[in-house]
Amino acid sequence: MTIFKLPQWGEKIAKKKWNRTLVWLLRVALGCTFMFSGLTKAIDPWGGFYKFAEYCNVYGFESLGSASLGLSFALAALEFMLGVFVLTGAFRRGAPVLLIGMMAVMLPITLDLAFTDRVPHCGCFGDALVISNWASFWKNVALTAGLVYLTFFNRRVHGIYGPAVNWVVGVISFTFVASVAYNGYFKQPLVDFSPYHVGSQLGVSASADGDAADMVFVYKKDGEEKEFSLDSVPDEEDGWEFVERHYKKGKEPNDSSATQPLAIYDNGVEVTEDVLPDTGKVVMFLFPDLRGVNISYSFDLNEIYAHATEQGYQVFSVTSSGTDDIKWWNDISMAAYHTYRMDDSELKTIARGNPAVVLVENGKMVWKRTLASLDEDKVRVEGTPVAQYNSDYQRDEVMSGLVRLFLLALLLLFVLNRTHVLVRLFYRYVRKRPAPQAPAESQETENAIVEEAPKQSGNEAHNESDHSAYQPKNDDSIGENSDKE
Repeated sequence: MTIFKLPQWGEKIAKKKWNRTLVWLLRVALGCTFMFSGLTKAIDPWGGFYKFAEYCNVYGFESLGSASLGLSFALAALEFMLGVFVLTGAFRRGAPVLLIGMMAVMLPITLDLAFTDRVPHCGCFGDALVISNWASFWKNVALTAGLVYLTFFNRRVHGIYGPAVNWVVGVISFTFVASVAYNGYFKQPLVDFSPYHVGSQLGVSASADGDAADMVFVYKKDGEEKEFSLDSVPDEEDGWEFVERHYKKGKEPNDSSATQPLAIYDNGVEVTEDVLPDTGKVVMFLFPDLRGVNISYSFDLNEIYAHATEQGYQVFSVTSSGTDDIKWWNDISMAAYHTYRMDDSELKTIARGNPAVVLVENGKMVWKRTLASLDEDKVRVEGTPVAQYNSDYQRDEVMSGLVRLFLLALLLLFVLNRTHVLVRLFYRYVRKRPAPQAPAESQETENAIVEEAPKQSGNEAHNESDHSAYQPKNDDSIGENSDKE
């Protein structure tokens, strides 16, 4: 039985042929939407982690910040799996109801964001597709309406797979999305939606961009934050600590894909053009949170520094942490490389991971990886070219391979699950096929034989009757004659 009992008019609609078509159209539209949303979050779990932490800070749930990473993984997997269920017609009653429960949480949040703009964008599709808060709200309204319709009528239309193997569809979907998330978290996103992708130009400063007059720089001192223009930026030696920078209200770029210019600071002075020149080779270590870096990583960082400098690379690190954290890290890690400061959001956008390693040649990014995913045999062996540290990982090949395996697994499951249906359809098709017609000449011959057959049988009957007239009426004469002989 359905969750909501259909009224009489609903029963009439369920029997209509157009209802079946509408159900399948909704399955495709809603299923693909949730699959895309879940997949983009799985591709970049670090981005989901940062977005969840932002939500927790905005709504006063800072204590849940430590669980943001787990929530990011869970939401990505749940959205993708439920999207697959809706698309294929698996779990026809449960999947729409679970998604309605999810929408019951997201609708109020997106409505609040639409009115208040507490968060610039909801992050529904990660960085792959950035939409306004109002667009996100109306999108959720449309999704909810479609899910309500499926709640009533989805059960009346068969799915692609039989009920017995719906759980297998879930296992295949979870394995795929977990594999994508694993690569995105421990290495780098398999699809880079950030503006600082491999091949992009990094050596661009705020002052060189020409939009510096539209920027606001936020510094903190004695627990209080204050905004400054570019010309009045305070000196960090006076106790000021850089927090972030953003565009003035009303001066935001019209193009939603536009990004803030890259800027690196040393004691409040921008040094982007000096440390990221248009020519030369650079290795950057990115520390979004110095206190959160495992101290054991310092050995490999120092090894990379030593080998890279021998090969003619300039090596430095950037962080959004405060000056006290920088001093603490330099003391505990015995780092020989210099550490600069950068805006937190900008730092996290360049590469994912804490720490991450970025290789730049002639101002362009060559590769980026989390330090933990680099091969220790390459990092710790002197003489290994730094450019080859990333040679064992091709993101495009990994992503395309996972997608092919996912689709192949679903196809094999369909063949195994629906073989008896295919055989039955083939048998019905063969039975309904008309009998093959004989050639024209053989057909005429057959007709002639059929026409002659009655004539011959009649003649034979006539001859037999004539011959019987000359036959003896009994066997006595024959017996008499034989006796005479």
